[in-house]
Amino acid sequence: MKKDNYKYSDITDKIIKAYFNVYNKLGYGFLEKVYEKSMIIELKKFHLYCESQFPIEVFYEEDKVGQYFADIIVENVVILELKADKNLCPEHEAQLLNYLKATEIEVGMLLNFGETPQFKRKVFSNKYKSAFNHNKS
Repeated sequence: MKKDNYKYSDITDKIIKAYFNVYNKLGYGFLEKVYEKSMIIELKKFHLYCESQFPIEVFYEEDKVGQYFADIIVENVVILELKADKNLCPEHEAQLLNYLKATEIEVGMLLNFGETPQFKRKVFSNKYKSAFNHNKS
């Protein structure tokens, strides 16, 4: 399978490199906020635009019913959800998938700074999101 077939693979490849740079320098055991700030520094070294604590509004029909904050948004096209847990679990994946559902962003990555480095890439195409997005920006 060719990597070039993945949406935004050029960006996600740089994200993975930045992730391993941070993981190799810090190891595990810090709070997520430490990894978040470190990831911002590393992502900027790859000349990637990123925002931390990006607000995501959740709507039910036309009413705003919640607001969450994505750890990092990269180039306005990839959501990063950082964890510092023993392992990634289905709840972490569900959280990222819900962030993708609530935005027009189609690619997300879970990056776990646990004892063993773990990451997962998720894609949720915009063509399936009409039921979730009523507040397109």
